[in-house]
Amino acid sequence: MVDLDIPRPPTSIITLMRLAAERDVRPESLFTGTRLSARAVKKPGAEVTARQELRFIANLLEELDDPEALGVEAGNHYHLTIYGIFGFALVSSPSLRSAIDVGLRYVDLSFAMHKIHSREAGGEFHFVLDPTGIPRRLQRFCIERTASSIRTIHRELAGPDLPNMPARFAFPPPKDITPYVDAFGVEPEFNADDSTVALPMQLLDEPLPQGNEYTAAATQQQCRQLLEERRRRTGLSGQVRDLMLSRPSDPPNADQIAAELAMSPRTLRHRLAVEGTSYRELLDEIRQRLAEEMLLTARLTVAETAQRLGYLELSSFSQAFRRWYGMSPREFRTSHIGA
Repeated sequence: MVDLDIPRPPTSIITLMRLAAERDVRPESLFTGTRLSARAVKKPGAEVTARQELRFIANLLEELDDPEALGVEAGNHYHLTIYGIFGFALVSSPSLRSAIDVGLRYVDLSFAMHKIHSREAGGEFHFVLDPTGIPRRLQRFCIERTASSIRTIHRELAGPDLPNMPARFAFPPPKDITPYVDAFGVEPEFNADDSTVALPMQLLDEPLPQGNEYTAAATQQQCRQLLEERRRRTGLSGQVRDLMLSRPSDPPNADQIAAELAMSPRTLRHRLAVEGTSYRELLDEIRQRLAEEMLLTARLTVAETAQRLGYLELSSFSQAFRRWYGMSPREFRTSHIGA
């Protein structure tokens, strides 16, 4: 089972919001019970959990009366570019086999909601999509989305001229199989023992057009570090982080956070220490990542960035930034996007 509490970018939810907008669904209705909002997920540095996204999916299916093949259509929109460093690690892999290894090893950096096994049978490599742990009413959508997104990723890794990808699904056939045939190139099997997507074994060791061993090694190291960082932020540290992110320009102090979480400041310090962190370290981490996104993505000025992160003096922000990156904010931005 994918860890439902590991923080992840909101890119998947934003992708589903666009899908819903095409069907005239109001975004407000999709966030009921998620503790999120359409505005919040679009802020620089925003993160969500898989658990919140599952609730979002449940709302989406309810609003649309659970339409057939919606998961297949959704998966068609999960391009490599939405996965961040995980996508770069896949595209730089020297072969499809190595890309699959990366994908399965760092599945918690993808947007899958369930465990993915692999097996070899009858001259084929199978992705086995295991819905265990997902609420039954959401299983079909999640399995369809993963299966379709695997096809989308494969197409972007290896090019458009690909063989069909036979798929099997452990649920009844829909009234219209056209979206499935369009996605996989062949009519899937339904009411199967399990849900799988297959590839010919001979394709696995073919070189990928954008493979680069140096880049692959570097991006995989970044994937390891990112996953370790996200796993450290589950539990209490994740709750503290959420409270800080809700007010980046005026972050609550440790005493305020302790009161919000109904515990004493001493208990807060102790439990954060058990998780290997502290209030100061979490605040520093959030400010560092938000500073980078504000300077590079939002293109804010150094002064605007400092203000939005709650620094009363520009010099204090500059000193912190030098500690993080070894250079000033202006030097950092120039080195990444030019003057």
